[in-house]
Amino acid sequence: MYSFNKKLSSTAPLIMGILNVTEDSFYDGGKHLTEKDILLRAEQILAEGGDIIDIGAMSTRPNALEIPENEENSRIVSAIKLIRERFPNAVLSIDTYRTSVAEAAVEAGADMINDISGGTFDPDMIPIIGKLQVPYCLMHTTAKPSEMQKHTEYKDILAEMLQFFGRQLEKLHAHYVHDIIIDPGFGFGKTLEQNYFLMKNLQVFQELGFPILVGVSRKSMIYKLFDTTPDNALNGTTALNTVALMKGADILRVHDVKEATQVRKIVNLLTF
Repeated sequence: MYSFNKKLSSTAPLIMGILNVTEDSFYDGGKHLTEKDILLRAEQILAEGGDIIDIGAMSTRPNALEIPENEENSRIVSAIKLIRERFPNAVLSIDTYRTSVAEAAVEAGADMINDISGGTFDPDMIPIIGKLQVPYCLMHTTAKPSEMQKHTEYKDILAEMLQFFGRQLEKLHAHYVHDIIIDPGFGFGKTLEQNYFLMKNLQVFQELGFPILVGVSRKSMIYKLFDTTPDNALNGTTALNTVALMKGADILRVHDVKEATQVRKIVNLLTF
């Protein structure tokens, strides 16, 4: 089922554990800055059953500001080399929308690129993915993180998102990129109500014919609904991850790997 990476032979839904080497991510910013903490987090993701480690070096939370390109690059490459040396068989995904970072990451040993912009922030990204021939996660958003929540108006959100994916898929195919993952981009240029509408209709994206990634872990669509904080959003995350798998998600991107693997086990008993 998972042709997008030869290291991933499982036919079960996959769990992608988040490792942010950032100071300002909305939930875990500042927790994994030292070599020791990076390795401990990577070890935790793998020990708890994670299939992919998704490394990010620049926060993409709403209203986040960009950091210098060389800083993002340095953080990413250092983390990849560190993890690759300790865990040589780990599958490493890199969360970036910058071409230079993607190139340096793959050269350093990354396996795939997770681009929140779906190739729209850096015009060279899709051609470079074609050159690198690595799996690519194509996400939908409306604008950069500093502006995206100002752009949440749609006439028909499902139709417009499918059109977006269609356009970007054509570009990817033109550069011979076929190992693609679709991410609806929960929380990126969407209101709370729109996020739940997308979850309700998640199966629509199966029409595109590629694996679907869902990333709702501890996001505002959960904690704002209950007037709480990301620290108190694990229960809601588990509920939504269950719904996502029941509606056809192939990959869950999460902070809490152990809980996500438990969801997977239960849903697999019920549906697969």
